[in-house]
Amino acid sequence: MRYLANEAIKAAAENKTGVEIEVSGWVHRIRELGGITFVVLRDRSGILQIVLSESLADAGKLTPESVIRVRGVPALNEKAPGGAELRAVSLEVISRAAPDLPYQVNGDIAKTGLETILDNRILSLRNPRITAIFKVQATIIEAFSAYLRGRDFTEIKTSKIVGSGTEGGTELFEVDYFDRKVYLAQSPQFYKEVMVASGLERVFEVAPAYRAEKHDTPRHLNEYVSLDVEMGFIESEKDLIELERGLLAHIFDQAARKNAGELALWNASVPEPSSLAKAPIVPYEEALKIANDEAAAAKKSGGSSGGRIFDINPEAERLICAWAGREYGIELAFVNEFPRRYRPFYTYPLDAGAGGSGALTMSFDTLFRGLEITTGGRRQHDYNVFLETLPKFGLKPGDFTGYLSLLKYGCPPHGGFAVGCERLTQKILGLANVKEASLFPRDRKRVEP
Repeated sequence: MRYLANEAIKAAAENKTGVEIEVSGWVHRIRELGGITFVVLRDRSGILQIVLSESLADAGKLTPESVIRVRGVPALNEKAPGGAELRAVSLEVISRAAPDLPYQVNGDIAKTGLETILDNRILSLRNPRITAIFKVQATIIEAFSAYLRGRDFTEIKTSKIVGSGTEGGTELFEVDYFDRKVYLAQSPQFYKEVMVASGLERVFEVAPAYRAEKHDTPRHLNEYVSLDVEMGFIESEKDLIELERGLLAHIFDQAARKNAGELALWNASVPEPSSLAKAPIVPYEEALKIANDEAAAAKKSGGSSGGRIFDINPEAERLICAWAGREYGIELAFVNEFPRRYRPFYTYPLDAGAGGSGALTMSFDTLFRGLEITTGGRRQHDYNVFLETLPKFGLKPGDFTGYLSLLKYGCPPHGGFAVGCERLTQKILGLANVKEASLFPRDRKRVEP
């Protein structure tokens, strides 16, 4: 029977059964001391120290990252990782790694530049600290899906090839598609709305999204995983905020339960799930005032300030989260009631009686540890109001045939949001760059591996 590196080894050693155990994995590190070779074996559960006699070590001719199978007797050793080791009686090299590794898998990634890590992604993903990122991310996705399924949401999978963009103001990736041009989807929003109107009422999707924006910042990717939600029969964006409040609490709870070791590798922690109930909902104008007050206070106390803040920019996001942490005990805030100029034309007006021309909207952003991780809001569902709204934004009904069909034949009040999976991962672990939270990041320069 094959055991995992961290499974049953210490228990077997404590029981002193003398029974041989078989483990398999990668050679993480090799150290020779007085004719004895110590090998640190790595597998998906962690690491294990293996003691090889001189004859076994010579027979194996080990190199770092070789894949081996070892049989041995567990023994206690307080100096070994986990407090136990395996004293080998046999060794098989399953796959020998070439000695000229272009990347030191067992090295300190804090001393390695991000570009080097990404240039050697095939090997750098083997580093336990880097692997930990994606174990946490897997828990985020699992918890996201489980929470919504438990509330009668149906998971959907929508096309990522579209004939036109669903949102204005964002460039699209153009793709050759037989004898025409199509685009990579920026968002599944239209399809989510279709499925709400189909009678499913509550849907979610975990899938890639594409933005052809020429950014080169620590917070942007051109391909990212979007955690999308849409639900019908809502009154306002506050229904969505309350859903996300519970959703994030569940994600944080599951990460704390399942990823204690991975969080420890990054010296990271998640907020207490109960603290989500305290996270404030702050209207846009009030949030802007808070950001400026925080900036002024920082300047007065000798800190730096970039001058007056006129919109919820990255500096404002940082200041608002710091304020929320101090005042409410959690660095998370929901900013709502965004002005119309900052939101798509189909966003539902706060003052619905104004025929869709209200100055404020039923929309929100979720800010977490200084970064916007979510954008959402209620959508316009009234066919006639939608038609009246289009000319006010310089748009024509002919450009929205599909969307008009959605609204014309009975659509409930609805709305949704999207959580950036990589951004949430980044902020949970305290990563410096969102690219670290993408398995194979795509930006303006990088399309490999």
